[in-house]
Amino acid sequence: MPQNVLFICSDQHWRDAAGCYGHPLVKTPNLDRLAARGTTFDAAYCAGPICVSTRAAMQTGRWVHQLGTWTSAEPYTGAIKGWGHRLQDEGRECLSIGKLHFRSSDDDNGFAKEGIAVHILNGVGFTSSMVRDRAVGYSSNVDFANDIGRGESRYTKYDRKVCDLSCAWLKDEAPNLDQPWTLMASFVAPHHPIVAPDEFYDLYDRDAIDMPRLRGADERPDHPVLDVAQKVWDYDTHFRDDEHIREARLSYYGYVSFLDHNVGKVLDALEASGQADNTLIIYTSDHGEMLGNHGMWAKMNMYEEASAIPLILAGPGIPEGERCAAPASHVDLHQTILKAHDLQLTQNDAGLSGVALQDLMQGNHEERGVLSEYHEIGAITGMFMLRWRNWKYIAYPGYAPQLFDLDADPIEAHDLASDPTHAETLKA
Repeated sequence: MPQNVLFICSDQHWRDAAGCYGHPLVKTPNLDRLAARGTTFDAAYCAGPICVSTRAAMQTGRWVHQLGTWTSAEPYTGAIKGWGHRLQDEGRECLSIGKLHFRSSDDDNGFAKEGIAVHILNGVGFTSSMVRDRAVGYSSNVDFANDIGRGESRYTKYDRKVCDLSCAWLKDEAPNLDQPWTLMASFVAPHHPIVAPDEFYDLYDRDAIDMPRLRGADERPDHPVLDVAQKVWDYDTHFRDDEHIREARLSYYGYVSFLDHNVGKVLDALEASGQADNTLIIYTSDHGEMLGNHGMWAKMNMYEEASAIPLILAGPGIPEGERCAAPASHVDLHQTILKAHDLQLTQNDAGLSGVALQDLMQGNHEERGVLSEYHEIGAITGMFMLRWRNWKYIAYPGYAPQLFDLDADPIEAHDLASDPTHAETLKA
């Protein structure tokens, strides 16, 4: 039987910064209750740790290298059709409210309506991101460290509107539709500026805030490609001291709790609409946030904090309170949404790598591998990540790779690529 789909997306949510992912400090009661009534994916990854690249993959079920959305100046244009186009072809209501980060709402991106959409600046985006040979930081990088604390920002105000409009649509429009619908409610939080409204900032005790791990150069693996990335994205150099860093992390945790509050309001609106029993709920983020770990902030690399994503499914037929260890990806959303709508794949879907998450959680996917890739400024060569079993392999063409055993070393403190005892794994 076809189901509705409520697809809730955030921006730059570090997977581990949620109660349901085991964080001892971050308060996310609404995501936690969603996880309790659904299945949480423990090895899910973005298609690329940058907004423009990965959001195109989310919309189409294709990898970044298949789309050509290499940088923040090469956005999705709707030319390659995705799940939204298919739903519209079938007469299903499909709309978005919030951030998309495509080229323009003038394009046919797969949504019949795009409420208060945010796209790349002037349809052009961040053109200097296409230049790989820059090896110095931007003067604007200091803003990352300075725009933190308590209060409101343009993004918190925007997210309140996304929340209100999404709740209103679920209340006023969804119950009147005679066909299954899909709503993408897309928040900007917790993307920087890292500013948390007072009530969420005040949830946290400053003295309890943890400090970044592997921040010192002598504590973490060294790599020439990442050395350049840290010079271009030199956010860490703009933090004055430990208290400054603690303020940023406290603000981020509060910002995540603000996001969680808005997610909760949308979930409550779905319940009140009478549609919850026939709606698949998806929660994910476009990529993560380093938050000072490994001496890095933001994303733009393949460490877990940047490339891993939170991913939760709940609704009819989804096992409750379960966890899925199989690698998952943004490219799986295409099949997942079509399966919820009881639609078969077509010739246009031939060759796609994605697996419906409803099927992935059933098992028999132990040998699956998923990719993530990054190509823009800060990367002097391509970064390609493969997650397979307990292993993470990162290829840097022209340079040595990295290899991590995530079971034994979940914080990626030990690069095993040069260890002769792992030569066969590296070769595989």
